[in-house]
Amino acid sequence: MQCLASNPSSKYRWRTTMALTFEMLDEKTRDYMIDEIDRDVLSNVLYIGKNLNEQGVEIWPDLLRDAARYGNDDSLAVAILENGCLKARVERKTPSGGSTTAKVSSIAHEMLAEGEFNRFYVRALCRRAIDDQVPELEVFRAKEVRNPRRSSEEMIGRRVNPSEVLEDLRNSPGVEPALGLPPGPNSGLSLRFPS
Repeated sequence: MQCLASNPSSKYRWRTTMALTFEMLDEKTRDYMIDEIDRDVLSNVLYIGKNLNEQGVEIWPDLLRDAARYGNDDSLAVAILENGCLKARVERKTPSGGSTTAKVSSIAHEMLAEGEFNRFYVRALCRRAIDDQVPELEVFRAKEVRNPRRSSEEMIGRRVNPSEVLEDLRNSPGVEPALGLPPGPNSGLSLRFPS
C-alpha cells in the first residue's frame, strides 16, 4: 500500500500535531514494527480505536503498517482523516448510568495515531534491544507538551528492562500497560537506547 499520508499538499496536514521524535526509526526498527503489527493481527488482538467507523476498522491494519513502513505518527493521523476513518458521533455513558451520543473529538485521529504508533515503535525498540543485548532502555521526552503531567516528568530518565516492557505491551493492547510505558497519547514520552 502506498503511503497515503505522505502527500505534502494534504488538506488535513494543518490539523495534525508535530510528530514524536523517534531516534531509531530506521529500516530495522520499522521491520520490527511491522512484525509486531502482524503478530497482533494474526492473534486477533490488534487494538481498534472506538472512534473508527466501519471503513476505518477495515483499513486500520493497512494504515498502521503503511505508517510503520514509510511514515510516523503524524502521517498516520493524516491517513485516518484522508480515508474518512472516523465516526461523526459516539455513544458515551452518563453519570446516571444511561447513555448519550457525543461528537467525536477534533483530535481523535491524533490521539489514536500517536498512541498506537508509539506503542508499536516501543515494542520494536524493545525487540531490537533484546537482539542487540542492550539491557536497558531509557524514558525520554519525544515531543514537547504545553503542560506536562508531573507523573510524566518523573518518568524521564528512568531505565527499564526491554523484555518486561515488550511483554507488558503485548499483553495490554488498547489499555494502559501495567508498567505505564509508554504512558499514552499526549504524554510526549517514548523510549530510546541509553546515551
